Amino acid sequence: MNGKKAIVALLVENNANVLTRVSMLFGRRGYNIDSLTVSETNDPAISRITITAQGDDRIIEQIILQTKKLVEVKAVRLEDENEAILRELLLVKLEADEAMRAAIREICDVYKAGIVDFSAESIVCELTGKPSKINGFLDVIGKYRILELCRTGVTAIDRGGKIMLCENKESHKS
Repeated sequence: MNGKKAIVALLVENNANVLTRVSMLFGRRGYNIDSLTVSETNDPAISRITITAQGDDRIIEQIILQTKKLVEVKAVRLEDENEAILRELLLVKLEADEAMRAAIREICDVYKAGIVDFSAESIVCELTGKPSKINGFLDVIGKYRILELCRTGVTAIDRGGKIMLCENKESHKS
């Protein structure tokens, strides 16, 4: 699926198999999930799912409409990249002997990445930030041999006083 990137935030009941139902909805329709994060909210009965996917306006609209139909989904919002705070976590293990460590440390300092582990043959760096910052760091650090890499995927929350509230599903039935 090509097109613009969509960041969809969901509030869902914190029940078993909710994530399975949400991901199956995407799979059945042939929509690829680029990233997915899930966490509890301040209400232990509600979890927040943040999904990034790509598509044209029609596909994104369908994703939102179909997701809203799931019984466990209490709210759906399309996040605006320019309005929301977006963050992602990266852990990357690099091959690094003593001669390489100083250069890697300098790159980490510029990007405000932490070095969370090192051994005689490797360094593990940790970086939190906007997806564009993570991508930039990976472009620069890519000249070194990456042994392992993992990213959490995007999580997003609106700026300011706007909050995402659970919708009353009963009011939508008629």
